[in-house]
Amino acid sequence: MKIEVDDLSSPAVHALLQEHLDNMFELSPPEQVFALDLSRLRVPEITVWTAWDGPALLGCGALKELTPGHGEIKSMRTPAAARRQGAGRAILQHIIGVARDRGYGVLSLETGSHPAFGAAHSLYRSHGFVESGPFGDYLPDPHSVFMELRLPPGGA
Repeated sequence: MKIEVDDLSSPAVHALLQEHLDNMFELSPPEQVFALDLSRLRVPEITVWTAWDGPALLGCGALKELTPGHGEIKSMRTPAAARRQGAGRAILQHIIGVARDRGYGVLSLETGSHPAFGAAHSLYRSHGFVESGPFGDYLPDPHSVFMELRLPPGGA
């Protein structure tokens, strides 16, 4: 598996991100969907990574810099056919490593509260994320679960 910074030009990546958006709108009220479309991912404060097995796209994830010490995970997705192969875990570990390298003290995320998000909650918890309150511009909402990972100084 190869994880690389993505320029968001691949049709396969476009399709995966559209699948992600479509699924978020199926599971949450429209006003509570915080997934980003291509145009909102193409900003300087967001880095997107994709995981590949040769030509096969295994997943994607992004890191948004909220402040110089605080990052947010965005757009974590694996295609249905590629699930349970470790791509989500690998991308998450990669993003955590980059957050440490950037010197972030905290890494946050917002995900849904629908039972369909259970596997994502488990993945994040397995990497040390704990539930937290809203951060950034988010407001409390029963359709959202907020999680954070505190990153000790020095990459420990």
